[in-house]
Amino acid sequence: MKPELVLLVWSVALAFVQCLVAVTGATLQVGLPMLAGNREGMPPLTGWAGRAQRAHHNMLESLVLFAALVLACVISNKSNSVTLLGAQIFLWARLAYAFVYVIGIPWLRTGVWAVSVAGLIVIFLQLL
Repeated sequence: MKPELVLLVWSVALAFVQCLVAVTGATLQVGLPMLAGNREGMPPLTGWAGRAQRAHHNMLESLVLFAALVLACVISNKSNSVTLLGAQIFLWARLAYAFVYVIGIPWLRTGVWAVSVAGLIVIFLQLL
């Protein structure tokens, strides 16, 4: 399997872990009965639980782009050391982003997000 695909699989694993963290935070904040219901009238999550939920949603948005780029590289046989570097940058930056966002460091979070976007751009440029 191409190394970029391996990093894609690990990115999915990261998204799953982020989901579990977000669900744990939501459960602690609003309780399981509220989450098991239709969530109508559910109060917004605050603190680390809200940040975990937002970080997870952001990961899902980014994961779609990452998956499309990695699959395009592999299918078009344009996978190379540069696309691998872009994929590595993306995954490690997203891991850092998850931690930084949940603990609540705003400007660092934005910087780490920008690094993950740079990883996507590196891959994209190899497809041109």
